[in-house]
Amino acid sequence: MNYENFCNQLIELVGGKENIQSVTNCMTRLRFKLKDRNLAKTEEIKELPDVIDVVSNDVAYQVIIGTQVQDIRPEMNQILGLSGEGNNSTPAEKEKPITMALRILSEAMGPILIPIMAAGLLAGILSLISLTGLVSAESSTYLILDAIRQSVFFFLPVLIAISFGRQLGVNEYLAVTIALTLMSDTINGAKGLDFLGLKLPETTYSNSFFPIILSIIFMKYVGKALDKIIPKALQYFFCPVLTLIITLPVTLILFGPMGTYIGDILNFVFEFVSNTLGSWSVVMLYAALQPFLITIGAGNFIIPIFMNSYATLGYDPVFTPAWIISDIAVCGAVLGYFFRSKDKKQKQLFGTTAFSAFMGVTEPAVYGVFVKYRRPYLAVIIGGGLGGLFAGVMKVVGYAPVGLFGIASFIGENNYQNFYMMVIAVIIGFVGAGIAAFILGIPEDDKVNAKPAEPVGSNAEAVTKLLIKAPVKGKNVALSNVNDKAFSSSALGKGLGIEPEEDLIHAPVNGEVVSLFPTNHAIGIKTEYGVELLIHIGINTVELDGKYFEAYVKQGDKVSVGDKILKADMAGIRSEGYDPVVITVITNTADYLDVLPTNDPSLNSKEDCLTVVV
Repeated sequence: MNYENFCNQLIELVGGKENIQSVTNCMTRLRFKLKDRNLAKTEEIKELPDVIDVVSNDVAYQVIIGTQVQDIRPEMNQILGLSGEGNNSTPAEKEKPITMALRILSEAMGPILIPIMAAGLLAGILSLISLTGLVSAESSTYLILDAIRQSVFFFLPVLIAISFGRQLGVNEYLAVTIALTLMSDTINGAKGLDFLGLKLPETTYSNSFFPIILSIIFMKYVGKALDKIIPKALQYFFCPVLTLIITLPVTLILFGPMGTYIGDILNFVFEFVSNTLGSWSVVMLYAALQPFLITIGAGNFIIPIFMNSYATLGYDPVFTPAWIISDIAVCGAVLGYFFRSKDKKQKQLFGTTAFSAFMGVTEPAVYGVFVKYRRPYLAVIIGGGLGGLFAGVMKVVGYAPVGLFGIASFIGENNYQNFYMMVIAVIIGFVGAGIAAFILGIPEDDKVNAKPAEPVGSNAEAVTKLLIKAPVKGKNVALSNVNDKAFSSSALGKGLGIEPEEDLIHAPVNGEVVSLFPTNHAIGIKTEYGVELLIHIGINTVELDGKYFEAYVKQGDKVSVGDKILKADMAGIRSEGYDPVVITVITNTADYLDVLPTNDPSLNSKEDCLTVVV
């Protein structure tokens, strides 16, 4: 799920980036260190959809969110430009080179796609206008507007230089200077050039994609090297000019031909696939599988491929038609569920995510519906696959990377057959996925299907219960008496606290460790029946940064009742001034009829402390 909007709202409400000294998180909350807490608009923060509560104390300004804080924190760090390292923070994992490259590529291409999509949509509109006879294709008005489309693609290296320069931390103006130099009449497509006697290959840089990217990457490392070599007093004067003097010839000699070869290789691969399997197969597969690729975070791998197609061929024969068909198939699948469902809450979910998908934003549907119900994946495989197959067989091509509302761009230069076939393919994808989803039906929500440990009360009709053992020996503390508002208010779920009399924490259920905070003070376990437990040791003990805590398990491990999972030096925790109360809550309490804590004043790890009523 994308929390970018939420993070931006939260940053603004705590006083803006300039008011944030650092941000860390524990199992359930973001902990801000603010320069001036008076700037934080606490009441407005509490009104944000994902916020449970706000706690401001001597330790930190804490925004209580829940266990999804693990997903929100990285997004927050990225917006703030933080690595995630620092006091009480989780050490940032070193990003793998391939992952980093795909991330930078995706983030840099996002802004560039805006003018490209606008140019493609404009091309479609101009085609429709010229068809009606309102404006002639030879008129000055038409030519002036069409110059927008031509300029966007011709000066593509300039747009890339700006965006990649920004992402890589390279001076954007120097990056643009290199791009403009490559596109000058002296160099762009010129023959017979040489540099210091070394003959340069003839290379066309306008409309190109890879050469400028390689050049900007190289420029980044040139700048770093010069910063180390040149004295600081002289860097302002000499670093820029030396960066340009070094980068330009290397680009002309090496990166220009290399970028051309990369583009040619990609074109060769797709030509080979087309000649052997047929390009229709790739269109069909991507249209069918795009939601799955989005789910696993691999949706952006196609960016360099289709951008190279536009730069070298002037059109995209595969991915643009495929993703539009897939997006509308997602809309159709969720709409099929909308008509199938009789539950008001489900209808609201399906209706809003269907509209979002229709507008080209499929993530809410994928993460909110597909991941939960799973069958919509199959519906899109059927509908999207059929639509993609039709588009591929009819050799539909895209003339600009647009969404459904830019479908007029498929007209291109009076290629109306291409446009008609794309419209039919979209209809096939939408109707096919909708019918498939309606027929496949909505599976029951995952509930606790446990057989009763024993009947609740004297009546043994289908009401069952699941018993939770105490994780540690100690005195029973009512959750409302726990000195932490997030827990005492039951906002994170119902449960209880235990004043510990021993250091070992035992597994209270059979299940899987689904989360283990790096400081080992909190752990999440999910049972095979879907009950989700959070065991949290102490109040604000995240501030100890792992001191006094030890884990015997790791995330993904299976545990059985009574297994040792954590160890906490309770005496040490108390000596630091922290309350070591062990809190156990059922974080998905709302899924069950009730969660009942025991009334026994003392507990041990062999006794039941909570009853989940199904």
